[in-house]
Amino acid sequence: MKRFFLFFAATAVSATVSAQQHRLQRYDHGGAEPTVYIISVSEKETISCPSQNAQQDMIMKNAAVKSAIDDHKKATRDGFQQVAIPSAIFADKRNTFSFAIGGDIALRAAYSFDRIVNNIDVVPYDVPMALTPADKQEIRMDATTSRLFIRGIANTQKLGQVHIYMDFDFRGGLTGSYTPRIRSGYVQMLGLTIGRDVTTFCDLTASPTTIDFQGPNAYNFRFATMIRYERSFLDNHLKAGVAAEMPSVSGTYGETLSAIPQRVPDFPIYLQYSWGENRDSHIRASAVFRDMYLYNKARNTEDDLFGWGVQFSGNIHITKYLELFMNGIYGEGITRYINDLMGSGLDFIPRPDDATRVQATPMFGWQVAAQVNILQNLFVSGGYSAVNVRKKNGVYAEDMYKQGQYIFGNVFWNLTPRFVLGAEYLYAHRKNMDGLKAHANRINILAKYSF
Repeated sequence: MKRFFLFFAATAVSATVSAQQHRLQRYDHGGAEPTVYIISVSEKETISCPSQNAQQDMIMKNAAVKSAIDDHKKATRDGFQQVAIPSAIFADKRNTFSFAIGGDIALRAAYSFDRIVNNIDVVPYDVPMALTPADKQEIRMDATTSRLFIRGIANTQKLGQVHIYMDFDFRGGLTGSYTPRIRSGYVQMLGLTIGRDVTTFCDLTASPTTIDFQGPNAYNFRFATMIRYERSFLDNHLKAGVAAEMPSVSGTYGETLSAIPQRVPDFPIYLQYSWGENRDSHIRASAVFRDMYLYNKARNTEDDLFGWGVQFSGNIHITKYLELFMNGIYGEGITRYINDLMGSGLDFIPRPDDATRVQATPMFGWQVAAQVNILQNLFVSGGYSAVNVRKKNGVYAEDMYKQGQYIFGNVFWNLTPRFVLGAEYLYAHRKNMDGLKAHANRINILAKYSF
């Protein structure tokens, strides 16, 4: 007769965050080892020697513990806004299937002065150009970025290792509403990712860690519903990926244009070269191609515009004390892939010299940053980022966005392997086509505990 029981097989190991281990340098990841709970279904007693059976059972369970921990460590990604190694993992007796539940509680407190940004995050596009009494100073406290995630890993014979992942935070509604939202949810197997994940055009480890949830304005962190295929070559030195992703267009329609449903997915691709003992340094070349559809009322035609973008990015470990981050992006009609321009209506606009025609808007951006590991559990970082919209076929509206700049400096202290404190200064600057300028300042403080 079969019976169910829980067996506690490993205890949490506290360890100071190591400056030599990239995964534990950045506050996104906890440093403590997870605890594994073995859930087993025992078979009928068929061995005459109970002690021998118990010994074999214990050996099998210990192997399952190690295997489950390794599986979930390898599945935990480095990079911008990624979750920590989970505290608890549940596995069956042979680790044919395991699942983990984890997350974090994050409190961000912010004080804005000398003009504020009209956004919960620091987005240069949202700096108000006209200063009013309501735009001078502001205090915020926000816990909407607290997160919960679930990951399942099945070790199968036909499909190999199958990963199922879903995570949530509380930014699904209006500011302050704490409405849950699904950030990502996907299944991965045989090099395929099917579901919702960070866009393939994003290089997750090319951006520095910031308390500001938006990050550098030239970075391109966003989610997409997709089908993606990735493969590694040459002992993981080379990696390539291609995807079809659900499109989203943000254009300026004016009186002559109107929106219609999109018909072609976006197609991002990348090729990455990595080096170092753990392949922890890399450079990446990426591209994205899109076909944007709209209705031209003036000409009574359905128009489609070709949008495209190219990007060069990287994360380089100079020494164990110094790490560099960078990305540069250029293209037309790619506001969806630049933090500062998402939802700005600048994928396309009516032509300045002929309002009955439409054109994709050219734009570019870049960011550079450095992280200095002062102690094993203390680092500082800082950087600069800028985004520009270029003129094409005449003069744009005077109050149209031309440039945004983003400057930051911060310090993070891992008080324990799972508890981090941080402080940050941010400067945002916006410039319009007519030369009008405005800036804003913010100080952020973070307290975050991962579980």
